[in-house]
This record gives sequence, C-alpha cells and structure tokens, in this order.
Amino acid sequence: MNPRERRAARHQPPNPEAEAAPRPRRRKATITVEQVIDTALGVIATEGYEALTMRRLAGALDTGPASLYAHVVNKADLDELLIGRLCAELVLPEPDPAAWREQIRGVCAQIRDQYLKFPGISRAALAMAPTDLETVRVTEGMLAILLAGGVAPRAAAWAIDALLLYVAAYCLEVSIARQRSAHDDTVWVLDRDELQRRFTALPAESFPHTTRHAAELTAGEGHDRFGFTLALMIDGLAHP
Repeated sequence: MNPRERRAARHQPPNPEAEAAPRPRRRKATITVEQVIDTALGVIATEGYEALTMRRLAGALDTGPASLYAHVVNKADLDELLIGRLCAELVLPEPDPAAWREQIRGVCAQIRDQYLKFPGISRAALAMAPTDLETVRVTEGMLAILLAGGVAPRAAAWAIDALLLYVAAYCLEVSIARQRSAHDDTVWVLDRDELQRRFTALPAESFPHTTRHAAELTAGEGHDRFGFTLALMIDGLAHP
C-alpha cells in the first residue's frame, strides 16, 4: 500500500456495524493520528508493549475502539506508525568511507536506545514490511553508509536486515528479562555472581567447559555483548 492509499485507508469512516451498537462516551475533541501514537507510546512506556491493545488504547483516549479505525487500519498499521515515530528520532550521519563501521554501529545503538525506552516495542518491528517513510529513511541511510564503506549492494541489503533483526531481538530479550525480574522470582538471572556460582557448582565431569569458563560465560557489563555482536557482524562485511 503506497502512502496515498494508506492515508486514505486511515481516514475511512468507522465500521457501520460497530456504530449500530450502543456507543460509549466520546471525546469532544477530534482525535488525530499523532495523538494516537503519543498515547500508545505512553501505554507502552508504563505498562509494556503487550498491554497495548486497540481496546486499551481507546480507553486511554477516552473513546470507543471503533473510532480508532478512522485513524489506523489495524494493529499492524499502528505498529508501523509506532516504529516510524521512533525512527523519526534517529540522526543519520553523512556517509564517510573512512568511518563507516563506527557510523553503522552508531545508528544501531540509536535504534537500541529508542526501543529500550518502551519495553517490548521492538516486537512490533519483527516481520514488519518497512513501508513507513521514516522507517525507509533509516534503511536508506544505513544502505548509504554500507555502500560508502565498499560493501557490495546485496551484502549491504542483507546485512541491514540482519542488523535490525539482531537489535530488535536484543531489545526484546532485555525487556523480557527486566519484566521477569520485576514480577517473578528470577532476579538471580540478572545477578552475574549468582549465575556464576550456579555454573561452577555443576559437576565438572559432566560440564567441564561450563565450570572452567563460568566467568567468561557470565562476563559483560551494560551493552558489552551488544557491541561485541555488532562488531562480529560488521567486521564480517569488511572481510567477506
């Protein structure tokens, strides 16, 4: 669906069958797409992405679910708008052949930081066709950086897909781990010392490598592992 068709679809009137049902109390002010996005991001920031449903969003906007379809086609369309909003916050550098590795890592770090502001939102980016203009702007910028670095076009295109997939998966795992540590008895998973003790306590005859390298298996602070994995992927592009 091109931007013109999508815009038209977002402004279709509500479903007549839904309108025939008893109507909940409506807002007096007109709702805009920007308000829908802002409110959805607010729900995610406080309750997590899994809490965001069309009904929950309608409640936060003080309107009925059917009225949202005058602004978004469906939940997938809302997801695209949300990721597009986050992409709009990214600053893309002018491609520099001498610094392309640092530049592509910087873009990925920006995406990571945007995703982590809204727990679980990176799930919305998975299996999403990048048609939002802001999303395409980011892939265009990443492609320009890789091409400037001498990466072959197909390798660059596939690398962008792999990098974005890794960033989304990394952020989703971080969000899930934080959620579990807050609500379940799994705080120890985030405690490196405790995890290392559990590894070293394993029978060495059955787990010789795990017990011997427990420190390495549990090492890393902050986003150390994120940077390590990006370096592996990017260096592989530099030396095909």
